[in-house]
This record gives sequence, C-alpha cells and structure tokens, in this order.
Amino acid sequence: MGDSSDSVSVDMEGVSLGGKEHLVKTCLGYVSVAVLGDQDKPALVTYPDLALNHMSCFQGLLFCPEACSLLLHNFCIYHISPPGHELGASAISLDDSVYSVDDLVDQIAEVLDFFGLGAVMCMGVTAGAYILTQFAMKYRSRVMGLILVSPICKAASWTEWLYNKVMSNLLYFYGMCGVVKEILLKRYFSKEVRGGVHIPESDIVQACRRSLDERQSSNVWRFLEAMNGRPDISEGLRKLQCRSLIFVGDSSPFHSEALYMTSRLDRRYSALVEVQACGSMVTEEQPHAMLIPIEYFLMGYGLYRPSQSSVSPRSPLSPSCIAPELLSPESMGLKLKPIKTRVRDPHERS
Repeated sequence: MGDSSDSVSVDMEGVSLGGKEHLVKTCLGYVSVAVLGDQDKPALVTYPDLALNHMSCFQGLLFCPEACSLLLHNFCIYHISPPGHELGASAISLDDSVYSVDDLVDQIAEVLDFFGLGAVMCMGVTAGAYILTQFAMKYRSRVMGLILVSPICKAASWTEWLYNKVMSNLLYFYGMCGVVKEILLKRYFSKEVRGGVHIPESDIVQACRRSLDERQSSNVWRFLEAMNGRPDISEGLRKLQCRSLIFVGDSSPFHSEALYMTSRLDRRYSALVEVQACGSMVTEEQPHAMLIPIEYFLMGYGLYRPSQSSVSPRSPLSPSCIAPELLSPESMGLKLKPIKTRVRDPHERS
C-alpha cells in the first residue's frame, strides 16, 4: 500500500457490505475508495453512475448471496466514488476548477498505484461504465476485463446535452430538488418499479430517493458537467485488448447506446445481455439476472464459484496463467450473442 500520509482510513461499521473506506489523495483531491474483501486477491474496481456511490449502485448485486459469494471468493472489491459522492461528503468549493472525464480516468490510475494494484477487473454503470472503458483504452495493460451496465460511448447528443444542461442549472441554483430527483430516477429505473397512480413506488426506488437526498448538489453538478463534455470514444473500442460483458435493461434510456457500443467492440471478446422489464441500473433492479452471465464470463479467466475452486484465486488473472483456449470465442459460450432474460413481473400471480 502507498504511504499512509496520502490517505485516511475510516471504519464504516454498521453498514452491511460497506467495506472499509480509504480517502486517497490524488491530483483532484481526496477520493473515497471502499475496500471490501481480502486484499491478497485480484482486484475488482467499481465505478457508479451519476449522483450515486457504491452503496446506492452496487448494493443490490452484493446483497444477492450467490453473486456476493462468487465475487468475494475471487476478488477484493475496490469501490471508487466520484469526487464528493461518498457517504457524508462535504460540498466541493465552487472555486475549485471543474474536472474532465480524462481527469477522472487518471484519478483511477492514481488509486490503483496507491493500493499497489496491477491489472484489474472493472465494473461500471452508465457514466461509471464510460469512465472505466476510457480507462481501459488509455491504460490497456491495467485492465483484464470490463463488466459494463447500460454503458455509453458516444459524446452527448444535442438532445442529451440540452437535457443535462437543464438538470445542471437546476442543481446549481436549486440543489437536489424534486425535479432533479425525478429525472435521475427515470435515468436509473424502469417505469414498473418507479410506480404510478395505482402502483406504489418500489423499495429500491425509495431507498435510492433517500440516497439522493444525501448527495451534495454541487458535487453532482461537477460530475454531470464532466460527463456532458465527454468525447466520443467509439473509434477506439475495436482496439480494446480486454474482454467485455455488457448488460442493459430493455427499458433503459441508454438501451440503443449499449447496442451501438456492442456493435463497435470486437465480437470475439464481447457479449451482450439484455434484461427484460428492467431500467439502466440492472445491479439494483434485477441483480439476479447478472449472476449466470458473470459466472460464465469469469470462467474464461479460470475463476469459479467457491465450491468449484480448490486453488488460490490470485493466479488465474495473471495473463501468463490464462490458457489460450479460454480466450477463444467458444470460452464465453452462448453469451457471445445477445441474450434476453425474462424476469417474472412481481405483480403476476404465481
């Protein structure tokens, strides 16, 4: 680990699966990294979507017992929060310079350096998926694989840019007001779980709404401004040297972008999973739909469920330890073509 003078560790007691928080000093200031699991194991780095942190973006997946055991058996998880998005964060001064997405990419490299990490597995949701994809393109030797949820790769369209500018102005002048929260919830979740006149709002949406109340609006504004000015990274996708697994809900506003991104990736090493009756945040809305695809994806690296593994999970992620046949298209089996999962509507009768 890096020099202790560059970080402050805070125990996150009482928060299930919260991990231990480290405030790591970077060129952009301190960034929160919640570490969960055995640090002798390979690293899985996560990055959340806009206005979220690891508790509001990945908790559903880790609360799924099978997924949690699969991931924690094979990895130590490093949850990186966007600047000022961690629990209890203070507002970043408006006098501080606004950062770019490239700054956030370089910040991830600084975090990896601090913890002494080499090549890592990455998991990101929408904005976080974009940041980690760009990280994989810029620091190719440091990424073994990408698990992307409702990812984006193009620059903001004029429609999205104007839409985000409206939200940006609301955040700047009115804070995390009701309108902004409704815009964000539509970004994250399908209509089915958001509820309506005759259907109550689901527990996961209510929990997310409460988490948004805890965000500092100026910090969210900064991340939104950075994402609104993001460059198009489509041209570099074909040159990615790592394997990619993409999830997207068929009700996600980023569904078409995820399909486009999949078409730009090398089909030999990428797979798409479309989840029915789901919005963008598959990790929270339908986390169980991710389990089997992730398990097959990790098998390509020689990683298995706990009951199937009798050796240390550290070695398979070393490039020299990956058998050539595991890098073939057949190693990913049926996930090399789009899959649509069907999750039973909770309101249907058994």
